[in-house]
Amino acid sequence: MNPNKVLWEKGDFTQLAATMRQSGEELVNTLGITKDMLVLDLGCGDGTTAIPAARLGAQVLGVDIASNLVKAANERAVTEGLNNCVFKEGDASDLNEIADDSFDLLVTIFGAMFASNPFDTAKEMVRVTRPGGRIVMGNWIPGDPTLVAQILKTSAAFTRPPPEGFISPMLWGVEANVTERFVNAGIAPENIRLEKATFTFNAPYSPTEFLKTFKTFYGPTLNAFEAAEKAGTVAELEAQLEALFISQNKSDNAATTSIPATFLKVTVKR
Repeated sequence: MNPNKVLWEKGDFTQLAATMRQSGEELVNTLGITKDMLVLDLGCGDGTTAIPAARLGAQVLGVDIASNLVKAANERAVTEGLNNCVFKEGDASDLNEIADDSFDLLVTIFGAMFASNPFDTAKEMVRVTRPGGRIVMGNWIPGDPTLVAQILKTSAAFTRPPPEGFISPMLWGVEANVTERFVNAGIAPENIRLEKATFTFNAPYSPTEFLKTFKTFYGPTLNAFEAAEKAGTVAELEAQLEALFISQNKSDNAATTSIPATFLKVTVKR
């Protein structure tokens, strides 16, 4: 089975996604989405950005590798009475069921960066976007001092080394790599815009409780705790992450959580 599918079907990412709703909607509101615009949300999860796009009147297709997240997204759309968005299972590196030049806008926020083959993923994103359309990616940045990059760095230190040939998804957060991948897919360098932006996690509970959400429901953190359990280093891992979560909390109330995380926003003109 595809290891990415195994990773993202592990736990229940919808629990974490609930803390991302506000920032997801705010980001979508900056994209100039109009009624009947054709939008593909790639690595859509349970609809954090796809559903706000549909609320603006776009015709939205959400694609995710995790069947449980596709099911949750379709249920959210039904609950909201949205008949202009649909979600289905698929792999960002092989969108074989989608025709060339199909979408006005492709959005992938912390989604396609995790696909297994980055050059194929870039080519597929370009292929399914119409000439004159746009691709907007959000990618975590390796070594960044803010929350998610540090969670993934800490988790990796407690997890067994990846298999030979593994390409870190965090390399999508390196500007030179992003440019190389899209240029290889046929995009002129001047049509690639790179900037840093912020995504904030908001939760009505403490940072320590927020860590429990990651520990219980987020695939990479689940893997780290499973490995730490076998190695007898759970207490060390938990202490490092708890200190990280508490130190990064910007909420005025220690009983609630508001943690900003920096990401690389990539805008590609097709």
